[in-house]
Amino acid sequence: MLVRVAPGLFPPDLVVQVKALACELPAQHGRPLSRWSTQDLIQQVQQSGLVASVSGSTLWRWLHEDALRPWYHRSWIFPRDPEFAPKAGRVLDLYARQWQDRPLKDDEFVISADEKTSIQARRRKHATRNCRPRTPMYVEHEYSRCGAWTYIAALDVHHARVFGRCEAQNGIAPFDRLVEQVMTRPPYHDARRVFWIVDNCPPPCQLAQPDRNLLLHCPAEGPNPQRFSRSQRRRRTPLGFSILLGDNSASLRMEIHPPRPRQTPR
Repeated sequence: MLVRVAPGLFPPDLVVQVKALACELPAQHGRPLSRWSTQDLIQQVQQSGLVASVSGSTLWRWLHEDALRPWYHRSWIFPRDPEFAPKAGRVLDLYARQWQDRPLKDDEFVISADEKTSIQARRRKHATRNCRPRTPMYVEHEYSRCGAWTYIAALDVHHARVFGRCEAQNGIAPFDRLVEQVMTRPPYHDARRVFWIVDNCPPPCQLAQPDRNLLLHCPAEGPNPQRFSRSQRRRRTPLGFSILLGDNSASLRMEIHPPRPRQTPR
């Protein structure tokens, strides 16, 4: 066991061993944890005989010296597609307005398409009342469930145009309707070429006029270069939009309430 050199001081060898322990997975030491916390590390160094006692502030200071935060983690998908580099490279080139080492022309466009599935549609039992002087906005608490819907959207990467539609389910036919919605509008209906970037389009899915509309798939497994187009930004206010339900053309307002950001203690 390493002991203190003086009151309040620890030998450098002990500090190095504690930092090395913080960089290892808890499972390597038989701990049923996904990641270390400060208290877990204190218990581990004491049980392993490195030191008899150490405070949490001291241990945190040691880790802070090398910017070690084992209690933080980031989810990640490691590339497993053998064709990841060429597939991702084509997408990134298009984002930079390049295709086969040539710059895109003004009448060539890049569309990034994606879907958000299982959106819970709810109909408020009373219409929302707008705010007035000295009166807040009133939102009905109770609602009726209207099933799960899919929102399909297409983003013109270089011109910041967004096209979207709600569908009862995802599939080839809904995607074809989104393509038709985009390609029948100017300037896409008479464009030289339109590149469609998708990540989950079924293999039978084909675009009309394949010589003018090119369908590119992102790598099947690994970090998705298309991810930026479907990132969900936190909002403090509800996001709402209207759709049509089936053939009865009944208007439905859908509201998405993201989680409120946590308060940081002062």
